[in-house]
Amino acid sequence: MTDPFETFDRAGGVGVVRDPHPGIAELRRRGAVLEGGLAELLGHEPMLAAREIEGPHYVALSFDAVNTMLRDHETFSSSGYNDVLEAVFGRSIIAMDEPEHHERRALVQQAFRPASMARWERDITRPIVDRVIDTFAARGSADLVGELAMEFPVRVIAEILGLPEDELDRFHRLAIQIVLIFHDPTAGLDASRELREMFGGLLDERRRRPRADVVTDLCNAELHGERLSDDEIQSFLLTLLPAGAETTYRGTANLLFALLTHSDQLAAVRRERSLVPAAIEESLRWESSPTQIGRTTNRSTVLDGVRLPPGAGVSACLAGANRDPGRWERPHEYDLFRPGLPHVAFATGVHLCLGIHLARMEMRVALDRVLDLLPGLRLDPSADDVHVSGLAFRSPTQLPVRFDA
Repeated sequence: MTDPFETFDRAGGVGVVRDPHPGIAELRRRGAVLEGGLAELLGHEPMLAAREIEGPHYVALSFDAVNTMLRDHETFSSSGYNDVLEAVFGRSIIAMDEPEHHERRALVQQAFRPASMARWERDITRPIVDRVIDTFAARGSADLVGELAMEFPVRVIAEILGLPEDELDRFHRLAIQIVLIFHDPTAGLDASRELREMFGGLLDERRRRPRADVVTDLCNAELHGERLSDDEIQSFLLTLLPAGAETTYRGTANLLFALLTHSDQLAAVRRERSLVPAAIEESLRWESSPTQIGRTTNRSTVLDGVRLPPGAGVSACLAGANRDPGRWERPHEYDLFRPGLPHVAFATGVHLCLGIHLARMEMRVALDRVLDLLPGLRLDPSADDVHVSGLAFRSPTQLPVRFDA
């Protein structure tokens, strides 16, 4: 059977495209908004959702252009995602425009209350990270991508949802397989059907026996007399998988890579844990994953001096925006001590990532526990050419380390 993890990585350019940032910088020098797809302009094969693009397409590369388009939801619609996503995810809030998006998001976000977040950190995330680290802590060496970053986020999501432990491996495989809809529609549809059956059983069970988990909260969510239908709950849960597992794993791997390759900053964070939030935000800016998100123009408009026709696809290049020299000095350097300016790694505007606080919490807990439990942590000096790669998504494929067991 084809490995969905490897397939998804290759489809997103991980292990294929080493460093697109110099090319993106050169494109930005040509213009803040250019006609064409990012992969095409960089001379690469189209990847993932880019394969589905038809008609005129543009890419926004500067911070100001990306920020403008993501905040102008009336002109730049999210509904274009429906063409690719609806068959697998159903009516996802990712592909909704206002006011429908606001109404459904207000119901869904009731499951992400601050009190829930505190409980998830204390009772779920920290114990899971500790258990995962325990599997290799006595060895004195590990691969922090394969043995930690890929392992803990999906376990956190599974426990937040209340999935049985014996379903975890199946759940993890399906969580990756479902996003292959962009690359392998058959695999994505098969995963969607299997997950819907799993979630349907969970919904029935929680209505009979409520628990302190996301599924119960979604069943009980109510606003102005409105409730979420079973189809809407399942659609949200399907959307949560790649966002909650895949993106957090890559963000954590990029954070660890950044610090391990900047030993002075790792030492500073180890000495002063109040620097952890700054280390996370700088990592998110420095290596954004995913690197771009798409919109469709509802009407003719002008973005940074470029006229866009109605119905045009426009990609917001988050990776380009977050390394814009017009906003950050030395943008290609990782420097957690730089002045903190908002980035767009989680997008912005009405579609700001719903799981932003969960992702930051998981990354913070993972880094704290790595520093607590793996003294003397350092890159394995015998490791060969450890680096971040990818075009649609970016992360290291391995992160071999040594520490004092």
